[in-house]
Amino acid sequence: MIDIHCHIEDDEIKNIENIINKCKENNVNNIILSGYDLESSEKAIELAKNHNEIYCTIGFLPNVIYENGYDLKKLEQLLINKKVIGIGEIGLDYYWYKDKKDKQKELFIKQINLANKYDLPVIIHCRDAINDCYEILKDNKPKRAVMHCYSGSLEMAKKFIDLGIYISIGGISTFKNAKNIVKVIENIPLSYIVLETDSPYLTPEPHRGKKNYPYYIPYIASRIAQIKGISIEEVENITTKNTHHLFDF
Repeated sequence: MIDIHCHIEDDEIKNIENIINKCKENNVNNIILSGYDLESSEKAIELAKNHNEIYCTIGFLPNVIYENGYDLKKLEQLLINKKVIGIGEIGLDYYWYKDKKDKQKELFIKQINLANKYDLPVIIHCRDAINDCYEILKDNKPKRAVMHCYSGSLEMAKKFIDLGIYISIGGISTFKNAKNIVKVIENIPLSYIVLETDSPYLTPEPHRGKKNYPYYIPYIASRIAQIKGISIEEVENITTKNTHHLFDF
């Protein structure tokens, strides 16, 4: 299996070999680290360069607009590294950032265009902005894309799939009150599902409330298998195939 989206915090970098070994013990063969600003992108690249099991994606989340700004030229320069396999996470966040929405959209579109220039997928962060995300993706279609840690409606999931966009399922699927995502999993094809932890956040049951790790992916795969009434081996095989198609590695 592959964790398509996670973050390794600074205090865990020293334990990265232990994390990788635990991943292998749990049939998680690769993890994809996700950058969200220049610093985190550079750290993700460094970890990926030093470990065969790790790949990474790089990008700017909307928070950079409100904090230190961003430099797309510097981001583009980082794409020369072969372990960089996508642009993300990128997108819109109207939960934390309710103003400068036009600036958010502008940054999102610029990074989609950058991904298309280099034939890379985009990893999309979308919080309280699903309609605007959809409209941007419809009008500025990425070559390949995934909705990271999807928690929206079935109706919108189908609309994203109609654009050829994958749906990434995380630990929310294991929560007892997660009715929306259960409905989504039940009703979309497994051929459009990939797996993620978004560690250290959104830890799946039975570890909810504690720090999340990439080696918890089997809990998510097991939940999908349970919801769909299929074997976990089928979930493993199809989602891994989907991930290789999405990221082309």
